[in-house]
Amino acid sequence: MALKVLIVDDDFINRKLLSTLLKRNPSVTDMLEAENGSAALDQLKKHTDINLILLDIMMPVVDGIEFLKIFRSNMANSHIPVIVLSTDDTRKTEVFDNGANDFIRKPVKEEMISAKIAQWT
Repeated sequence: MALKVLIVDDDFINRKLLSTLLKRNPSVTDMLEAENGSAALDQLKKHTDINLILLDIMMPVVDGIEFLKIFRSNMANSHIPVIVLSTDDTRKTEVFDNGANDFIRKPVKEEMISAKIAQWT
């Protein structure tokens, strides 16, 4: 399966690290990046073929929770899994309540992200 993944994180280094991990995954054929939830929503309008979203919570402009609220309010997006990546375990309930499919604690390990991608796609 050819997967198109959207990486949403305000930290450039985190986006590059995730890109590097995803490049090693044979299922992932294409990656897009966004530095906040607003930019991610713009990417989703342009690219309707995104299969998976990796989402940070703490971001400027539109944070991960606000992104989830807006994204999940559109039923056309209900099939796209969102995996939240965060250092803050205390926000797990909040992200699941707002439509996240899964949660990975940062720092992200390659085997963990690969297992989650396999599980959700």
